Amino acid sequence: MEGKEEDVRLGANKYAERQPIGTAAQSQDDGKDYAEPPPAPLFEPSELTSWSFYRAGIAEFVATFLFLYISVLTVMGVVKEKTKCPTVGIQGIAWAFGGMIFALVYCTAGISGGHINPAVTFGLFLARKLSLTRAIFYMVMQCLGAICGAGVVKGFMGKTRYTALGGGANSVAHGYTKGDGLGAEIIGTFVLVYTVFSATDAKRSARDSHVPILAPLPIGFAVFLVHLATIPITGTGINPARSLGAAIIFNKDKGWDDHWIFWVGPFIGAALAALYHVVVIRAIPFKSK
Repeated sequence: MEGKEEDVRLGANKYAERQPIGTAAQSQDDGKDYAEPPPAPLFEPSELTSWSFYRAGIAEFVATFLFLYISVLTVMGVVKEKTKCPTVGIQGIAWAFGGMIFALVYCTAGISGGHINPAVTFGLFLARKLSLTRAIFYMVMQCLGAICGAGVVKGFMGKTRYTALGGGANSVAHGYTKGDGLGAEIIGTFVLVYTVFSATDAKRSARDSHVPILAPLPIGFAVFLVHLATIPITGTGINPARSLGAAIIFNKDKGWDDHWIFWVGPFIGAALAALYHVVVIRAIPFKSK
């Protein structure tokens, strides 16, 4: 029990230097003097005995559950109407996705880092912001949360209506090729993960003390803008857990035919963003005031 009590006392800050989002994760020496966080080891067995590790996984599960519930329910509300005039429309869908990311990142940043997306977790893992152990655990919990969130929406809508309305599943729209869809997912995810790296960069927090507080805002806004651009192409994935949860609960050919795009595209986009961060952004010399 002593180990668990210690974990509760320390909370997420036990591994603070490897959590990419949140005030505790970004501020070192009162957020004034910059210090490079040490890279996370590939495997960190001690995490498996830490309550904060499982606490973070639970936070990712709950956040992704809420994300799918609100976002997919919003999509259902728009699709069920013959015209978009009485609904929130594409802009409303984009705001639902972006707004929920903003709120959930803010809420979970100090617990898990506020990933809520396997592509974000993958990109941060490549940049050595977290261990492989934690990355895999986060991805599993995110996918489980997404499945449960989409399942609750289906329960509210009813099986017949849910299936008729497409279940919020991602697919490449008519008039676009699979290559178009893949490209949209790569670029869209790059924008998101690049924003995550930039908004949570330790150099910026050393220069500007307000950056840790504002970090969730540009991340949510990036999600909003990407949705505005790519909803007409793929329905906007940029989050493999979101696409998987909707596809499993919908469980029709439409949800599975192009499903690989919503894993390959986001992971490539996240990898490119991580590469850009490591090679370009981290290479810029820091000058303290």
